[in-house]
Amino acid sequence: MKGSQILVESLKKEGVEIIFGYPGGSVIPIFDRFYDGPFKFILVRHEQAAAHAADGFARSTGKVGVCVATSGPGATNLTTGIATAYMDSVPIVAITGQVKTSLIGNDAFQEADVTGVTRSISKHNYLVKDVKELAYTVKEAFYVASSGRPGPVVIDLPVDIQLHDAEFSYPDKIHMRSYKPTYYGHPGQIKKVAKAIKESKRPTILAGGGVIISGAHQELKEFAEKISAPVTTTLMGLGGFPAEHDLYLGMPGMHGTVYANMAITESDLLISVGCRFDDRVTGKLDAFAPEAKIIHIDIDPTSISKNIKVDIPIVGDAKNILGALNEVIKKGSDSSSWLKRIEEYKKKYPLRYKKSDAGKIKPQYVVEEFYNQTKGKAIIATEVGQNQMWAAQFYKYNYPRDFLSSGGLGTMGYGFPAAIGAQVGNPGKIVVDIAGDGSIQMNIQELATVATYNIPVKVAILNNHYLGMVRQWQELFYNRRYSATPLKNPDFVKVAEGYGVKGIKVFKETEVVNAIKQALEHDGPVVMDFLVEEEENVFPMVPAGEAINRMIGGMA
Repeated sequence: MKGSQILVESLKKEGVEIIFGYPGGSVIPIFDRFYDGPFKFILVRHEQAAAHAADGFARSTGKVGVCVATSGPGATNLTTGIATAYMDSVPIVAITGQVKTSLIGNDAFQEADVTGVTRSISKHNYLVKDVKELAYTVKEAFYVASSGRPGPVVIDLPVDIQLHDAEFSYPDKIHMRSYKPTYYGHPGQIKKVAKAIKESKRPTILAGGGVIISGAHQELKEFAEKISAPVTTTLMGLGGFPAEHDLYLGMPGMHGTVYANMAITESDLLISVGCRFDDRVTGKLDAFAPEAKIIHIDIDPTSISKNIKVDIPIVGDAKNILGALNEVIKKGSDSSSWLKRIEEYKKKYPLRYKKSDAGKIKPQYVVEEFYNQTKGKAIIATEVGQNQMWAAQFYKYNYPRDFLSSGGLGTMGYGFPAAIGAQVGNPGKIVVDIAGDGSIQMNIQELATVATYNIPVKVAILNNHYLGMVRQWQELFYNRRYSATPLKNPDFVKVAEGYGVKGIKVFKETEVVNAIKQALEHDGPVVMDFLVEEEENVFPMVPAGEAINRMIGGMA
């Protein structure tokens, strides 16, 4: 077979059914093979969107997402999406075309050093120089992307290798001497954790994205109930523990709930599962969980004690380790007085916002209404900024893989293409992109994609005519000097209609319920432009560099 056919046959062996991408000169042989199938190919309108769509597909399904782009600018356009997936541990395989092997390093037309560019933002990358190695490379790429702590893997494939012939033989398994993830926790460490829990009076669980990646949500629920510990989940961990459970505290950190941050601060035992202690969670490091012994369960040994010094580390898969702990632990110590204190914090500092007097639309209300009308069963993708935080705070996530957001990199423009990937991967579900008027314009050209394939994503723009989160910081810390944050926006409804997509403009709070109902009932993509209160802020808020119990306001 030619290399292009070997690639297609290898992807078939990996069970790939959907590919996102954009063609170009260096990948014409691959696309010629795509012409005959068997994949559903989604032609995006920008390569960054291809990477984000593969990412959204992967996060929402648990499968490896696949994207393809040509050499040079096609490949470099993928890099923001690759970096986004890398920061959030998302398994994607990005295939890029490359100039002929004889031209590599000669500054040829549309040449870029893709392996060099992506080395620091991918889990692993390959430059294929021999067609005989291609099948094994694909097998290894999917294994690396999906095993251990997942992440993006890049395969850079020169155009002449795509045209060379070789015998096709796909390997059954992969053996990598230097890469052997640990999946089961050390029995001695598990006993230490059980002992620490028995001695604790104020235990708190901090669950991150690792719980969702490993499919450990049921084990986590059983564990929390067994030891009667309140649970807070990071932005990446939303949905890993049911939001309507009595033990749930919401999100911690910069825009977390008061009671989640107070629980961490006053806890005597912090049990972290699949969380890397990001700076948005910890705030001032030396004031983070000052009274607590810290347990850290994570599959990535390099994450343990990187940001926060821990007392009991356990390297391994969250599902396996929580399962082992559930077998060892019969029940925790008496934490009734601790739970009572937490309940008092919940009553005293609920997550809330001021209702509008003038009938203006509050963005938080829009998010709440989406929760009400979808009964909490939609997949919610977000852009980045205030829209992201309101979506995290005011929609209740009871199921894993229902919240998609760029956490580590904070990539504006992520939500819409990620929602496209999620909708293609979950055709029976409602998928909503909660967007800001700044972020949506980063990849607004993907309206052509949803129109072409009739992908029924619902886009809700919380339109405040500002780059809202930056404006909020300028208001609070820079004397309202709104430098480069006011936006003169297009008419988003007319833009949507220009692409052949239904548009709805919403001016008043009384129109919100009907607008959402109309959008959800429409059999196709919809753009909703909600003209929300312009200087609404995200509260609570921990100022940069402060301890997480030093929060500004619980009211907007």
